[in-house]
Amino acid sequence: MNDVNIVFDILKFMLQARPDSAFVKSLYQQYCERGGLSKKQLEGLHSKASKVEGIAPSKLVTLEAIIKKKPTRQKSEKIERAPEPVKDESVGKTLEAILAKYPQHKRILFLYSKYTHNEAISAIEQTEIEKLGKLLLK
Repeated sequence: MNDVNIVFDILKFMLQARPDSAFVKSLYQQYCERGGLSKKQLEGLHSKASKVEGIAPSKLVTLEAIIKKKPTRQKSEKIERAPEPVKDESVGKTLEAILAKYPQHKRILFLYSKYTHNEAISAIEQTEIEKLGKLLLK
């Protein structure tokens, strides 16, 4: 079976017509190594080939069809990050006050570490801080 390879035929013709073109040499080498070209590369080849006389218009039309058949890759849109949660200053002051009085309190040290590293402090932890503040800062 004799397969028709339009892209390879155009590349060979372009190499003969423009042996000094680095672009065509690069495309030819990539086509031989990988067995195909990307949509952008094919578009570049088409624009170069359409300027050269002697290429059959049917081959250029076939190359256009191959280009249209290939999927267009789009870069994904930049993902917007959620705004940083606003620190509750009263929680920080309460934690600092407890640590001033009880510097070795393990749970308060843990919660203060979360607070200073901008980690979310849950509602349960906030009520715990309030209770400990009332209990320890009489």
